[in-house]
Amino acid sequence: MQRSLLLYFFVGLTGVIFIGRLFQLQIIRGAQYDEMNNATVKTEFVYPERGYIYDRNGKLLVANQVSYDVMVQPNRVKTIDTLEFCKLLKIDKEEFLKRFRKAERYATYLPSVFLKQLAKEDFAYLQEKLHKYQGFFIQKRIIRNYPIKAAANVLGYIGEVNEEKARKSKYYQQGELEGKDGVERQYEQFLRGKKGKRYLRRNNLNRVTGSYKNGMYDTLPVNGKDLKLTLDIELQQYAQKLMKGKRGGIVALEPSSGEILALVTAPSYDPNMLVGRQRSRNSVILFKDSINKPTYDRGLSAVYPPGSPFKMMNALIGLQENAITEYSRFTCYGGYRYGNREHEFMRCHCDIYGRPISLKTAISRSCNSYFSNTYKRIVEKDNDPKEGLNNWNKHVTSFGLGNYLGYDLPSGQKGLIPDGNYYDRRYRYAWNASTNISNAIGQGEVLTTPIQLANFTAAIANRGYFYTPHIVKEIDNKKIDNPKYTVPKRTTIDSKHFEPVIEAMHEVFKTGTGKWSRIKGIEICGKTGTAENFTLVNGFKEQLDDHSILVAFAPKENPKIALAVFVENGGYGSTIAAPITSLVIEKYLNGEISARNKYREEQMLNLSLEEVYQKLLPKIEDLETREE
Repeated sequence: MQRSLLLYFFVGLTGVIFIGRLFQLQIIRGAQYDEMNNATVKTEFVYPERGYIYDRNGKLLVANQVSYDVMVQPNRVKTIDTLEFCKLLKIDKEEFLKRFRKAERYATYLPSVFLKQLAKEDFAYLQEKLHKYQGFFIQKRIIRNYPIKAAANVLGYIGEVNEEKARKSKYYQQGELEGKDGVERQYEQFLRGKKGKRYLRRNNLNRVTGSYKNGMYDTLPVNGKDLKLTLDIELQQYAQKLMKGKRGGIVALEPSSGEILALVTAPSYDPNMLVGRQRSRNSVILFKDSINKPTYDRGLSAVYPPGSPFKMMNALIGLQENAITEYSRFTCYGGYRYGNREHEFMRCHCDIYGRPISLKTAISRSCNSYFSNTYKRIVEKDNDPKEGLNNWNKHVTSFGLGNYLGYDLPSGQKGLIPDGNYYDRRYRYAWNASTNISNAIGQGEVLTTPIQLANFTAAIANRGYFYTPHIVKEIDNKKIDNPKYTVPKRTTIDSKHFEPVIEAMHEVFKTGTGKWSRIKGIEICGKTGTAENFTLVNGFKEQLDDHSILVAFAPKENPKIALAVFVENGGYGSTIAAPITSLVIEKYLNGEISARNKYREEQMLNLSLEEVYQKLLPKIEDLETREE
């Protein structure tokens, strides 16, 4: 009996506790919530400091500055002197009505930005008068500042959250700021921090008289986390200077880690252009420029034929598949004939006529005939071109080509590495190695991005493996420990096959096409390239000036840097891409350019291809008109 009474007692006590808790939550807290949301209590967000961004050596790249926005909550706006208010804000009545309707469309019961980023002198004057305009208040925000005017494509920018996202988001309100591109967008959740809330009591004149209940329900903001990038900002700035007056991209990686040392797109812009009251006007200038495309990251998103650097890929596959050995020789007669018609002849500029050529010489002198023969052997190895090409595709894609690399930046393109099915669809099953022989020399259907080629070069430097390229090194002083970036990816090529190719790449800068750009004391291994460039004008295929390309790594042993340089319409790889490559390598490894190479530096810094681009402009405009 006593046990039964004790059980009933505990059950009853538990029920009382639950009922009491429900009463507290629903009645007392509900009343407090209603009071906090009535007209006498103003809710104000306290915005955190956005995380700072540094380069790999601790140099500050992105900082913060204070901005003041005029906010509006439409359902609290009473009759006001609109003309006087417009005069205070330095806008006309038409602009006032446009902004107010936009706020109403978003939500009448939520605050949103009415006028952003007041000048400091306007803020002080308006603050004194704003109590007369119920429903309007000033919100302090943090916006960005860029001490170093470089790497805009890497850093990205912050912009306003739009109506659609604000409606769907539990965190953002319309007009708040978020990362829109680059690191700012990719690492938004780390950089933004967490907003705080402050509840303020107002009197019948709409003036704030103090905190609500002594700040009992206020919450503090949590500042965003700082980021340390893998970027070397001095190298980035130097490479950007070298690309002035040119279009293209430079991507430099650290082979032993996959860290991105420099990611240059040209032309670019000052990141401060997308900050402050001039942001809207500058946005139109930058984003509407369809010719120079300063906001388009050519290092990540531009797809080009890889040209002669791709010959090293076919050399490695040929060695792996026993289609050739490092001692295999082919004779070049000024080119490679792949059919009986007059135009079915691929010209070669190796200047070795009628003599057998070895692999080392074929790479250093860039012989088209050698690699056409190699490619034919690979694809037609077992008299089954489709199976042979699929096998070739498997090897190529193991280097990260033909797909997104998985780096931690939001831009990018896959490029194209064709397989047997691709040509079955295109030629209705009637094709062989001669049909797509241009793949042998990095032309034809093969398309790559500069970062893919830089990664391919890093894999050669590592003798058969690579780390996924990435731009962030540390978050909140803690090293990135993501297996995606710390575990190496193995290619399908055995490590022993890389040595003869690396020796040949070294020969390129000793006696081959890059010899005029060698650097005393640094063993550079590389490959020049000249990629043909075509467009359609009025339905006809027309050839434009070739792209200048070079991939390289240095030093030969224990390499510290691997890079790819693309200069659009720059001509031969040896004339522009090669000297730029050697200067970037020397700057990174030695910290400065030696006196003997100053003339080369001056030449590249002062070289502009604007005249070339101006001549191409009518053809490009004609093409765009035709496509529309």
